[in-house]
Amino acid sequence: MKRVIEKSRYLALIASVSSLVAAVAAFLAGAVKTVRVIVHIFQGRGEGQAGGIELVALMDSCLIATGLLIFGVGLYELFVQDVELPAALTIKNMHDLKAKLGSVIILVMAVTFLERLVEGAGPRGMLDLGLAVAAVSAALIAFTHFGGKD
Repeated sequence: MKRVIEKSRYLALIASVSSLVAAVAAFLAGAVKTVRVIVHIFQGRGEGQAGGIELVALMDSCLIATGLLIFGVGLYELFVQDVELPAALTIKNMHDLKAKLGSVIILVMAVTFLERLVEGAGPRGMLDLGLAVAAVSAALIAFTHFGGKD
């Protein structure tokens, strides 16, 4: 039974590989969007607000792809084996993984807020969205700061 339980850690490979495949797909989709935005800008359709919104949306795509990459690599490092990676991708424990993902989530929310701001959403909607982003960001920051201390 002990051997089965020890080998069960490899179940995390399912989530890790799935996340890495999704990250590749998200990065490729971001690359396609980048080409489209560049074409729009050079054709003159990406001027003013439209171009700004498209560029901000590109950041969003890249951030989501990065979050998927961090998650997939982090699970692999935590459950399967250590990998020689840059410091930004090194995960030592579950708290590190959650903190890094929390940071990406905060960035995605900030970019989403910026997209809505550039689109010119109504003042009430912007206030509601801004308060929601601030509340979730504060909770994630508090979790990161206090959650790792046992």
